[in-house]
Amino acid sequence: MIKDYKRWIVLLLVSSMLFLIVVDVTVLYTALPRLTHDLNASASEKLWIMNAYPLIVAGLLPAAGMLTDRIGHKTLFISGLPLFAIASLCAAYSPSATSLIISRGFLAVGAAMSMPATLSIVRQVFTHPQERAVAIGIWSAVASGGAALGPLIGGLLLNHFWWGSVFLINVPIVLLVLPFSIWLIPHFSGQRQHKIDYLSSILILIGLVSAIYTLKEIGKAYTQWNEVIIATLIAIIFLTLFARRQRRQTHPMIDFSLFKKRYFSVGVAMSTLSMVIIVGIEFLLSQRLQLVAGFTPLNAALVILPIPIGSVLASPLAGFWLARLGAVRLIIIGFTLTLMGNLWLIAISNSPIMLMGSLFLIGFGLGIIFTTASTSIMLSVDDKQAGMAASIEDIAYELGSVIGVTFMGSLMSTLYTLKLTLPDTLNVNSVVYDSLDEALIVAEKLPEAAATLLIAQANSAFEYAFSIVLIATAIVTTISLIALPYCLRNAVRENKPSH
Repeated sequence: MIKDYKRWIVLLLVSSMLFLIVVDVTVLYTALPRLTHDLNASASEKLWIMNAYPLIVAGLLPAAGMLTDRIGHKTLFISGLPLFAIASLCAAYSPSATSLIISRGFLAVGAAMSMPATLSIVRQVFTHPQERAVAIGIWSAVASGGAALGPLIGGLLLNHFWWGSVFLINVPIVLLVLPFSIWLIPHFSGQRQHKIDYLSSILILIGLVSAIYTLKEIGKAYTQWNEVIIATLIAIIFLTLFARRQRRQTHPMIDFSLFKKRYFSVGVAMSTLSMVIIVGIEFLLSQRLQLVAGFTPLNAALVILPIPIGSVLASPLAGFWLARLGAVRLIIIGFTLTLMGNLWLIAISNSPIMLMGSLFLIGFGLGIIFTTASTSIMLSVDDKQAGMAASIEDIAYELGSVIGVTFMGSLMSTLYTLKLTLPDTLNVNSVVYDSLDEALIVAEKLPEAAATLLIAQANSAFEYAFSIVLIATAIVTTISLIALPYCLRNAVRENKPSH
């Protein structure tokens, strides 16, 4: 049995790596305007810079979860660290948007190799039930708080360094974690009888990429409908083949029978929707604060900081309340607070204090939802399916972040394009209709009067689009508030959160 103090060092090691993995989903929010300018990235490239990482992670997680059970959690965890560090180094010094997208893809492969093993290592190292509960609670706080802190970390780094520093910071941390992980993490033998299903991993990866590409393309100003139709067909075919193959497997990557359990399904839905909301709001608000309000990346991140603060404060309280109130009441409370914060955000003007208050309320509500979702998922399965359930929850978080950026970004781009009107006398490149970033770049090369007019019209279009997207977010939250508790009416399960 591993010594007491070493167990907590192991928790620190896997939590450090988990923190880097989840931070890399959102750290680009504050860096995006600057790297877009420096790399001259198009609106489409911006979305792929953001989406390549979480999309590939989500596609590879089922295979990684099965692989970690087969070869051992320590082996796969350590194997992902060097790739993560090398990809981070390549991303930091990317000379073009295309090379950055490729680097983010390899970064995702390293993350997917290490991420499923982090929780498995914690579960195996901490054998005492009370200690294990505390350790998993810390793991959950790192998982939810890391993504929310990404914009602040990006802002702090950009205040002193170039945009590549948001990737370069990964390297020394990984180099520190690697030797101590080899030394301290105990080796647990895997289950060699579980065959690795490479074909299923390829099927789900292609299916997810095609599905997200469809969403991205639909949201563009000039949609290529032939590409949309092809991508949609590919997504349907490959995801259907994946689902059919899983039902025939003795040891499937995803056991779809789990979704027949209502608490499990609602927990997955909460995980996805909460990430859609938090990622969408953080992503667009960071752009608005920098591009329209003129905030520095650091100041923009500080304004958004109340979201993770509220989330971190709410998570342990939700665990305390869960035993007394039950999951359904907490779902209602969490989404109600999130909706109130969202409506407050729509109503306020330019007061930073009021803005931060609304964001704290959103973060507090989402913190309750995060904890309730994790508990609903993990207490709906037995020990043999706990690893698979955790992997599905990870996928839900990753997909939620992708959908948040894609849906919110695409809707924002479409509304901006429809709203922006320029006089015929202003002869400018048509790229100004793609995004506010493009309009500001074009304005730099125009005479002062023309630049002022273009910036004013582009800002007005952006503000209009931003307000409509917030309303759309409020609608999603309202539907969740009504639908999810309704789905749990009269639901019964063997292991309730209160026990």
